[in-house]
Amino acid sequence: MTNQLSQQTSATVDTVDDLAKWVNYSLMNTLKRDPDATSDGADHRPRQVFSGHYVPVNPTPIENPEYVAHSHTFFKELGFADSMAQSSDFMRLFSGDLTHVPEPMSKVGWACGYALSIYGTEYIQQCPFRTGNGYGDGRAVSVVEAVINGKRWEMQLKGGGRTPYCRGADGRAVLRSSVREFLAQEHMHALGVPTSRSLSLYVSKTDTVQRPWYSEGSREQDPDRMITEAVAISTRVAPSFIRVGQLELFGRRARKHEHPQAMAELEQLVLHLIDREYADVIDPQLSLNDKVLKLAYEFRHRLTSLVANWIRVGYCQGNFNSDNCAAGGFTLDYGPFGFCDVFNPQYQPWTGGGQHFAFLNQDAAAERNFLMFCTALSPLLANEADAIDGLQQLVNDFATGMQTKMEQMWAAKLGLSTFNAPLWAELISLMQQTSVDYTLFFRELSSLPDDIEPLTKSFYRDLSQGQGLAQRWSAWLAQWHSLLSSEANSPVTNSLAGMTDTTIPRSRDDIAKQMKQVNPKYSLREWLLVPAYQQASQGDYTLLRELQAVMTNPYAEQSQEVEDKYYRLKASEYFGVGGCSHLSCSS
Repeated sequence: MTNQLSQQTSATVDTVDDLAKWVNYSLMNTLKRDPDATSDGADHRPRQVFSGHYVPVNPTPIENPEYVAHSHTFFKELGFADSMAQSSDFMRLFSGDLTHVPEPMSKVGWACGYALSIYGTEYIQQCPFRTGNGYGDGRAVSVVEAVINGKRWEMQLKGGGRTPYCRGADGRAVLRSSVREFLAQEHMHALGVPTSRSLSLYVSKTDTVQRPWYSEGSREQDPDRMITEAVAISTRVAPSFIRVGQLELFGRRARKHEHPQAMAELEQLVLHLIDREYADVIDPQLSLNDKVLKLAYEFRHRLTSLVANWIRVGYCQGNFNSDNCAAGGFTLDYGPFGFCDVFNPQYQPWTGGGQHFAFLNQDAAAERNFLMFCTALSPLLANEADAIDGLQQLVNDFATGMQTKMEQMWAAKLGLSTFNAPLWAELISLMQQTSVDYTLFFRELSSLPDDIEPLTKSFYRDLSQGQGLAQRWSAWLAQWHSLLSSEANSPVTNSLAGMTDTTIPRSRDDIAKQMKQVNPKYSLREWLLVPAYQQASQGDYTLLRELQAVMTNPYAEQSQEVEDKYYRLKASEYFGVGGCSHLSCSS
């Protein structure tokens, strides 16, 4: 695969026939098919899958698909013509109908199984068979794998109908959740946070399903009624969709000797992961043990950087189980996610998520997922004590590495070259006591205000209501300015936003510019998403596309009209409202 990547020329893709020239199905060509699967992909009933890496599955097309949106940015990166998104052959393919794709494209998609761990504890209870063999891609079907412009991409339909892993559900996604995921992936990429990408979004003009959701203005924690919603299919794209939970499934089987090929299948999957996600940093000539240790080291680096970036931009995953953790180290599965409004270390958008997945607990959750990642790899090292010790040391050092990334991130948000613990501790206290809007506060701070007045734009609480708060804020601001002045001649390294080292004295303008590259102006809050998907449900995509345009330029100073509409505090009437301040995992 690596040689093919280096030999690629620039793609120009105007039709699905053009796309067919670039397909290369490495997963289906190199990994093992479930031996109990049918070759024609007619495999839509829940069942146990005991072995093999994937199941061939035909997606179930949505009826009468209508174009909603596509990623102009990603289309350009792939060399796709924008006109393709509304062409009949492209719409047919990415709304689930593979029957007319040209050769050598596959007329059958594929789904994969994985295991479940929640905060470092293995679970099988949610599997309908109580074995763990029913976990996997219940409504996600991959349909294309291609090498385009030197990069390998897997294209996966979310909402593509039942697979053997659907656990009795209908395998569909609704327009509401599809709009959220489509826009969130676009926004996160623009924020500079590693993520799966959005390609396209189509909705059925006739096909609907029933879903639990909130009544208008409901303040219940969980949905209080059933509603009828249009089904939709969004296409998400990534170098691969291999999850930590996927490695766990094969690691558990190898550890328990569940079938004669269990160890071989684990090794094959790990080597496939390296080829798909880490070929640029792992030498193919290394021994298996060295590859495994290097893989764990590189994944740890990516995972710690990812979580630091999440917190930098105010993002909370909500449900950071191992099956929602991409082994490539990027953001995956935008279900019960949310972006902070009022700063709260325990912010959790998902009613079923628990505080272990709350905003500032995400680093600890990542550590548990890394533990399960290494546990899954460990059977491959069983005969080498030194290698096992090396893997354990990587686990032991996770918290230290995570803390380093977090401190670098907090320092960058404050425009400092080094983390100052007392300064940060006082800021955290003030932000909580003042009920500060996370995004607005750091963006206003990026202008280096001389007094606290500009910062009050981000305060939900009147300072006069807090004893001594105004004085504390003024004292904090003075201390911060003093630190900035003392560091004026020091270079600042900000790898989080891809900036280069500053090697000359930094002026106020330099510091402000650097901070504004770290602290976004616009954030995809739920109260902005709600009217967009409500209008979309009526066939009006104007607000959705406006939101897409704003949120794909989150660091930019945009028009005054955009600023007035999107750069403001959350209105009081939205607080505590189901589906706006909190949501279930309903999709």
